[in-house]
Amino acid sequence: MSFINDIKHRYKTGNIVEKLIYINIGIFVLSLLLTVIFGLYKNQSNFIGEWFALEYNFSSLLTKPWSIISYGFLHAGFLHIIFNLIALYFIGNLFIEYFTQKQLLNFYLFGTFFGGVLFLLSHNYFPLFEGEKSQLVGASAGISAIFIGIATYIPNYQLKIRFIGFVKLWHLAAIWIGLDILGLIGGNAGGHFAHLGGALFGFLYINQASNKEIKFLNKITSLFSKKKKPLKTVYKSKQKKTTSNQNTTLTQQQIDVILDKISKSGYDSLTPTEKEFLFKQGKK
Repeated sequence: MSFINDIKHRYKTGNIVEKLIYINIGIFVLSLLLTVIFGLYKNQSNFIGEWFALEYNFSSLLTKPWSIISYGFLHAGFLHIIFNLIALYFIGNLFIEYFTQKQLLNFYLFGTFFGGVLFLLSHNYFPLFEGEKSQLVGASAGISAIFIGIATYIPNYQLKIRFIGFVKLWHLAAIWIGLDILGLIGGNAGGHFAHLGGALFGFLYINQASNKEIKFLNKITSLFSKKKKPLKTVYKSKQKKTTSNQNTTLTQQQIDVILDKISKSGYDSLTPTEKEFLFKQGKK
């Protein structure tokens, strides 16, 4: 019981990355146990796989709408879950150094969702998948969203890799995407489409949140936007303002001279012109 209590404590005190890892491991262990139990009764079906994996056709999505998210917590085998969770641990902990834990969960879930959407679209559009019936499982789409998102945010961040040295994050992201593109005609083409769907979400979301421009989208939208006439620029002359300032300074000097004369000799000592000038300034 102490082992179970220790796991519970680690789950409660862990960050969102650790919680996601524990959830994925728990579901994987449960799936294995159910497979063994059903196998004892000569039933090769897996309840969890049948109800929570994402099917290739849209009709199954109508009966299992939750599967477009739930597939992101299932894995096909031990190596599958190990590689995914190792990637989630390192990439996820880097992500929460710059973003919140809630944002990481959103990236995981939305990356899983958009990965599932691209999986369905590809299976129902490309001739490559004709006659093929498959299921989608794995956290890779959500992890791709997290990885490409953080790589888009800090592309020049450097990681030290043993036997290689320091490598920029965007270089690793480019290799990650490149491998998925090369895998589009392989045996797991549907899975690679899902990875790219998650990666696309991570890239576009960070670009929008950072107010960065996506130039190729701007070129497309500019074709349909109405061109506006350029605004005319009007230049105001500073000469009038300068002349006005000069006149104001000169007038003040004349007033100062007249006031100084009054203080020394009295008002009667002023000339008619000076009296008239002072009277006009007093009325302003």
